[in-house]
Amino acid sequence: MPLALIGALLLLCKMAEWGPVATWSWWIVLAPFGLAVVWWQFSDATGLTQRKAIDKMERRKADRRDRALASMGLDRRSNPQAARAREAAATRTASADPTQADRSAAQDPPPRKDAKR
Repeated sequence: MPLALIGALLLLCKMAEWGPVATWSWWIVLAPFGLAVVWWQFSDATGLTQRKAIDKMERRKADRRDRALASMGLDRRSNPQAARAREAAATRTASADPTQADRSAAQDPPPRKDAKR
C-alpha cells in the first residue's frame, strides 16, 4: 500500500509539473506501481496475505470472547478474587501427594449393598 501511495504522489507531481519530479522520466514516476504489483504477487504466492487475514480474524474472536466473558462477570482480569481462587486450586493440586491420587484411582469401588450374591 505504501508503494501505491508513493506512486500516486509522484504521478500527481509529474502531472502538475511540480518540483524536480516534472523533469523525471515516466519510468521512474510509474516504477512504484510496478513494485506494488510485484509485492502483491509475492505476498499472495507466499501466503502472507492469508496469514494476516487469519491473524486478524483470531484477534477479533479473542476480543469477542473477552467481551462476552466480561459481560457475564467471568473476566479473569477484572475479577481478582476468582484469579486468586484459581491460583490456590492450582497450588493445592500441584502440592498434593501424587501417590494418593494413584491409590484412590486404583481402588475398586465398594460393593453395593443391594447387590444380590
